[in-house]
Amino acid sequence: MTDDTSLILMLVLPFVGSFLASLLPSNARNAEAWLAGGVALIGLAIAISCYPSVAAGGAMRTEIEWLPSIGLNISLRMDGFAWLFAMLISGIGFLVVLYARYYMSPEDPVARFFSFFLAFMGAMLGVVISGNLILLVVFWELTSIFSFLLIGYWHHNASARDGARMALTVTATGGLALLAGVLLIGHIVGSYDLDRVLASGDTIRSHDLYIPVLVLVLLGALTKSAQFPFHFWLPNAMAAPTPVSAYLHSATMVKAGVFLMARFWPVLAGSYEWFWIVGFAGMMSLLLGAYFAIFQQDIKGLLAYSTISHLGLITLLLSLGSPLGAVAAIFHMMNHATFKASLFMAAGIIDHESGTRDIRRLSGLFRFMPATATLAMVASAAMAGVPLLNGFLSKEMFFAEAIETHEVSILDTAAPYAAVLAGAFAVTYSIRFIHGVFFGPPPTELPREPHEPPFLMRFPIQLLVLACLVVGIVPGITIGPYLHTAVTSVLGINTPAYSLAVWHGFTLPLIMSVIALAGGVVLYQLLKNYLARCEEGPPLLRRLKGQRIFERIMVTLSWRWARTVESRLGTRRLQPQLRLLVLVAFGAAAWPLYRGGFQSGGLTLAGADVVFACIWVIGIACAIGAAYQAKFHRLAALILLGGAGLVTCITFVWLSAPDLAVTQLLVEVVTTVLILLGLRWLPKRLKMDLREPTTIAARLRRIRDLALAVAAGLGMTLIAYAVMTRTPPNTIADYFLERAYLEGGGRNVVNVILVDFRAFDTFGEITVLGIVALTVFALLRRFRPAPDSVESPEQQRIQSAFDDARPDRKSGDTLSDYLFVPSVIMQWLFPVIIVFAAYLLLRGHDLPGGGFAAGVAMAAAFILQYMAAGTKWVEDRLRVLPVNWIGLGLLISACVGAGSWIFGYPFLTSHSRYLDLPLVGEVPAPSAALFDLGVFSLVVGATVLMLIALAHQSIRRLRASKVAAAAEEEAA
Repeated sequence: MTDDTSLILMLVLPFVGSFLASLLPSNARNAEAWLAGGVALIGLAIAISCYPSVAAGGAMRTEIEWLPSIGLNISLRMDGFAWLFAMLISGIGFLVVLYARYYMSPEDPVARFFSFFLAFMGAMLGVVISGNLILLVVFWELTSIFSFLLIGYWHHNASARDGARMALTVTATGGLALLAGVLLIGHIVGSYDLDRVLASGDTIRSHDLYIPVLVLVLLGALTKSAQFPFHFWLPNAMAAPTPVSAYLHSATMVKAGVFLMARFWPVLAGSYEWFWIVGFAGMMSLLLGAYFAIFQQDIKGLLAYSTISHLGLITLLLSLGSPLGAVAAIFHMMNHATFKASLFMAAGIIDHESGTRDIRRLSGLFRFMPATATLAMVASAAMAGVPLLNGFLSKEMFFAEAIETHEVSILDTAAPYAAVLAGAFAVTYSIRFIHGVFFGPPPTELPREPHEPPFLMRFPIQLLVLACLVVGIVPGITIGPYLHTAVTSVLGINTPAYSLAVWHGFTLPLIMSVIALAGGVVLYQLLKNYLARCEEGPPLLRRLKGQRIFERIMVTLSWRWARTVESRLGTRRLQPQLRLLVLVAFGAAAWPLYRGGFQSGGLTLAGADVVFACIWVIGIACAIGAAYQAKFHRLAALILLGGAGLVTCITFVWLSAPDLAVTQLLVEVVTTVLILLGLRWLPKRLKMDLREPTTIAARLRRIRDLALAVAAGLGMTLIAYAVMTRTPPNTIADYFLERAYLEGGGRNVVNVILVDFRAFDTFGEITVLGIVALTVFALLRRFRPAPDSVESPEQQRIQSAFDDARPDRKSGDTLSDYLFVPSVIMQWLFPVIIVFAAYLLLRGHDLPGGGFAAGVAMAAAFILQYMAAGTKWVEDRLRVLPVNWIGLGLLISACVGAGSWIFGYPFLTSHSRYLDLPLVGEVPAPSAALFDLGVFSLVVGATVLMLIALAHQSIRRLRASKVAAAAEEEAA
């Protein structure tokens, strides 16, 4: 397997597995577990196969061109550090899947769980192997989204919903800050490529924007790793299923923040600002997390705060700017992943088999589940830093770095004392977990009788605990080479000499370890009786709850500030919103003209065509008339607006732009009809309301709006005049005219630009169009017609009464004599317009037409059917699935764009050739024609979806009439 295929497969496979898992039945636990486990195991095998390529200090790299002109490519990069995390993500992910198979209840929708889990795994793998900073931020935010779905998996639980919302708010906000920091880094370095950024540390640190970059990047990292002052979201995420907690705390999500700090360590570390910001956050998290963990009554709460503390230890090590500190930080990332995953799984087994996680209710479980208790005791000892376990080794390295002088400051002086105190706290909460749960008298009044879980549910813990023992006893053989590979990829030539020996003699770090171990035991003995009866939360700081602070901040932002801004600037009326929008646009255009001055071009008018001028006089009159009649006669305003659009269409024809003319004409027809259907459901305007005398305030408001409209119109006229009276030396039009046929394979330059040269813009535009159509449909689903618009128009009511009285009327008749001839003609036009739409689509690459024009024409065929026969008649005979059309259009366009990757070209690179068909001859067959087919499908779906949203109002009208009639009949 080549570097290209291995990295791509590693990244894509979890997302494919997520999609397949979502299609499985919710009760197929075995099939879903096999699928998720197989995906994780294949990812682990791929990571193992990549080790020889990264062991020598090199990096595997795969790049798929996306937007190479601005440095945005899908770049995947795996060095030793990324390899280490890929192993943790895939390996622990496999063990968590195996554990979740037995933990999740048969009543749970397990398909949804494994689908979210695999997508989360793919997003985390994307973070660690991204070779482009923008791509890294994309996956970074995806981890926030999928963790939100996992934490809120049991959405019927209010605490799960609140915890998920809090986690998403904090981490996604940090992600936005990270995006801003990454953009600044790209501005400084001139590239978003990770290799170039890592080689530009001196440039970044010496730049004027270093402080903003540092603050923004650290906001992203500290929020993701739940470091002070953003630590409060992590304990509230404990409402997630225990497999999620085990995975989130050990190998993913919270590890992403410290991964990012270690990844950018060569670029951002070493400065005074880095030392203080990162060091203060790390030391506060180290101490507060350990202190809070001692007083937790929920096992998962205890482990959550211990995670904050251990991540604070890693953050503090990274803050020191010392290469040995970075080595210790990376080593502790590995150790923490093993013992913390095993501890969370053990906590889940206790909850699963006994029915509670409250330490005050649990005691003496060793006699009921001795194997689980033994495993939990070893993992807790590793967490406490007991010798001959992996946690002891990284803790010793932490103590060794804490006593060194890195920066003459209070923070550096306090580091050794903070390290010993946090170590003692870690021993205390570890002993409390073990002694409070597994020793003491037998438990009473538990929801379930405790017993050992199935062997395969306990097997992941056994494997992880074995790793804690083996690494702690023989670290040089078991973990040494892999740690060296990871450290070298981060530090490069600055990699220091270090030792993983278990015994270094009687040194100061060893004495500090002994003090921490003894102090933790003594502290537990002093607090044992108090802990058994204390309330949730630590003394002195019990009222300092991050969740309460967060909720108050959110209330202040949403209710006070947002409501104040809304009351001052917001309005539900459309006219003030338009006034503000036009005013801002006018100011944005007028300011640069004011600063730079206004100068017209050198070209002068050579004469004017009288006929063309008369056409534009008609267009201007229609526009002014539409604006004037909009308040009084909506139908007249719509007709005049259509006249202005028709003048625009004639102008395109006059100026030799037939493609634009065709599109403009079709759009005018469809939008006019849709607006006309919408007007049907607006409340009527009464003549007495329209003719009532206006106040002075109303007159002034109209004069103000008129002045603003005139100013904006004259401004656009001046800008257009200045542009059109200039002759640039090299116009972009020449570029497209010269290359449209040679490189795009089409003679219709406009269409070639849309589906070839600027296809990425078109892809974005059709995506927006699809979103708009779905939004319109969602809004109109909740719309209810005005009471005076419920009844049919007077002409239809008279004709319906006449039809009902006819003796020759049949029960199946649906078309009345009202507009009978136009209705028949509109129905007959359906196949004609379909053929016309296909004609526009097929000729669009060489002649006026294309996917957009064909889609609008096709939508017009459906509009005529709805107008001719009504909603129920059409939908009884035609299967209209506009959402499928939208999805199919996006899928076709995306697949055509991604297909260019197969041949090694950037996204949406088109290929043009001619096919020689028998009897037909040469036929153009560019790949852009398939992209145009996607545009056609989406335009049809979006337009018809909005049509259906309007047409269904007539069904609601009938229902409202029946309800009203039934009410009247019941009252009578």
